[in-house]
Amino acid sequence: MNEVLGTVFIVIGLAFDFFGCLGLVRLPDVYNRLQAATKCVTLGTCGILFGLFLFRGFTAAGLKALLCLIFIILTAPVSAHALARGAYISGVKLWDKSVVDKYGEDISK
Repeated sequence: MNEVLGTVFIVIGLAFDFFGCLGLVRLPDVYNRLQAATKCVTLGTCGILFGLFLFRGFTAAGLKALLCLIFIILTAPVSAHALARGAYISGVKLWDKSVVDKYGEDISK
């Protein structure tokens, strides 16, 4: 049963990784690409690592996969936010057809 669940999580993780990489190529600006990359890493890689944990169980490899999963969940959104904020502050423009600029509204207050 664990092998089937592990395979399902790995396949779902690979799908998220594939579509995240596709988003890196297709999306128009830095901020949209950063969002796609964060989803790719957080959901895709964590799905693969959790599938590996289900395959291996509480062995050394399984526990390392679980620790890496926790580390990625804690650090990927924070690093994406820091990169987006740094890009905005350094003057990287939004896409021409962007509708909302909430960060710019917050700064101007």
